[in-house]
Amino acid sequence: MFMHGAVCVWERDMRVLRRGWISEILSVLAFPLTFFLTFGLGLQGYIQDIEGVPYAIFVVPGLISMTAILAAYDDGSWGMWFHRIVQKTIEEYRVNPITVTDIIVGKIISGFASGLLKGLTVAFSLLLLTGFQFDFYHLAAYLLFILLGCITFSCLGSLCGTLIDKPENLGRFEAVIIMPVIFIAGLFFPVSAYPATVLPYIKALPTTALFDGARIALLTGEVEVVYLLVLIGSAIISFIASIRVFEKKMRG
Repeated sequence: MFMHGAVCVWERDMRVLRRGWISEILSVLAFPLTFFLTFGLGLQGYIQDIEGVPYAIFVVPGLISMTAILAAYDDGSWGMWFHRIVQKTIEEYRVNPITVTDIIVGKIISGFASGLLKGLTVAFSLLLLTGFQFDFYHLAAYLLFILLGCITFSCLGSLCGTLIDKPENLGRFEAVIIMPVIFIAGLFFPVSAYPATVLPYIKALPTTALFDGARIALLTGEVEVVYLLVLIGSAIISFIASIRVFEKKMRG
């Protein structure tokens, strides 16, 4: 059966996730809720409405998106590294009739599923906390951005987990590359605040396409085609790169 091995890898990772779901929920809620309390509530009295939206509501879509892609990236990177270096699960997979492509696709799907589930958990919590109401018909467009973002960062995480052998270097990459491109991408402020000379480069980032595009989609129902194309392109490129690099690593 096509991709049966990938499904087996995904099912194995989901069983592991279910065993520690309580601790996973608590840990995934702590980060975005802290940001919401600090920025969304702490600063809303000092910041005027942004583009006609109260500041506490403005940051909610971005916090949900951030949670989803960070969970997808972490599951892809640390999950791949741990199973490759520590548990040697990847070697066990290769003993079975599972192809190298099945393994990497399964890990990518696991990261994607983890990111989506954790993003939905945070979304439910923030929507209850803020009373944020949105048009249900806008949800499909918003989820499209989240899905593409999770695919991109799950693939990127798997790529890093494949190439990086030392855990401290994996942590440095997230701190030096991943977190900065998240924070400069309009998570807590509108990207229109950037100077005109810088703005085109900021809008070219997949994180900007995700945060700004998903926020616009949820609040207005509009789909920014340029943002959507950026995310589709980044998802395709990262997917192809992660598969080819993993296959080369396993055969090397």
